[in-house]
Amino acid sequence: MSPARRHDVVVVGGGNAGISLAAKLLRDGCRDVAVVEPKAVHHYRPLLSYVAGGAATLDDLTRPQERAMPRGVHHYADRATAVDVAAAEVVLAGGTRLAYRDVVVCPGSEVDHDAMPGLREAFATPHAATSYLVDHAPRTWRMLSGLTSGRAVFVVSDRHVPCAPVGLKPLFLAADRWRRTGVLDDVEIDLLLEGQRLAGLARADHELRAAARRYGVRVRTGTTVTRVDGQGRTLEVASPDGPRTLGYDALYVAPPHRAPAWVTASGLAGAGSDGFVDVDPGTLRHRVHPRVWALGDVATVGTSPSGGALRKQVPVVAHNIAAQRAGAPVRRYDGYTVAPVTTSRTRLLLAEHDRDGRAEPTVPFPDLTRPRRALYLFDRHVEPLVYWHRLLRGKVS
Repeated sequence: MSPARRHDVVVVGGGNAGISLAAKLLRDGCRDVAVVEPKAVHHYRPLLSYVAGGAATLDDLTRPQERAMPRGVHHYADRATAVDVAAAEVVLAGGTRLAYRDVVVCPGSEVDHDAMPGLREAFATPHAATSYLVDHAPRTWRMLSGLTSGRAVFVVSDRHVPCAPVGLKPLFLAADRWRRTGVLDDVEIDLLLEGQRLAGLARADHELRAAARRYGVRVRTGTTVTRVDGQGRTLEVASPDGPRTLGYDALYVAPPHRAPAWVTASGLAGAGSDGFVDVDPGTLRHRVHPRVWALGDVATVGTSPSGGALRKQVPVVAHNIAAQRAGAPVRRYDGYTVAPVTTSRTRLLLAEHDRDGRAEPTVPFPDLTRPRRALYLFDRHVEPLVYWHRLLRGKVS
């Protein structure tokens, strides 16, 4: 066996979380940062919901991975298969072992088809799709824009879905399109929510319910899809009113997610963490292994994962790695997250809150929970530029 390659900090995952953190560490003076990421392309994933709503293309959100990697990082284009905490090494699929002083686990989460029986088979038909898989996002818009009558069902799970309220974007973008083309009255729209709110902030939930009423959307909360029949185009659902069967002509799903299986196999999950990395939600350090950190979708931080949440988490982890080594005070992440949700093809609101559901607005005024055209333009056109040119360069604080 070849000796392990040594690095000061090894970051597992080259998405928003991993690259933003690696760049931040380099900017803060860490000279030896390695990033493990097998994908050859990098996606700005928040735009996938716009692709699914016909307001963006895959070209708008795709860059070569090497262009996204910060200068000076050691990039391993391989897949992590384990974190060996006893040896302080990350094991790669190709057999390479990376020794670390600290390791940050942020590979994201993945769609859990098995949590919704029949979903995988339904996705193989032209009548069901999601914006949470890159190749499905354009299919989603072809499906929704091609519907001129019948029933469209939108399902939003609350089982570890990254920024679940963003799953409402395709609904409102499509409903506005149906209204503009004069077919809205011919399309029945059902929204099935496993949770009780359309957004984690009460004021935003109120605004989104009002928008749903304007489009004639039937909102069913506390409703779980127990089986999908893709060939018969039906859903079996469990709701407060009991089980029922619901037919559909177009089905959009923001599906349940799970952590990579190697997280549990490596002993990084804990009792009650549902297979995700068991970190202190404030410091983002593993509860058992002090040289292991996690952030983003794979970490148990007690709040809805989102890109906005990462802007708060990245500086905390970068600071705390150095602080732990120096015996200095650590910072804490308060659970801030944000869900940008369109209410039409021109307006959007922001639901910003902490892990307890308390409002945590970026600015005191104006009220960003009110749908605004300026917010839509910023989220769709300005935010991607901020992502590529600032966040992925470690310019977060």
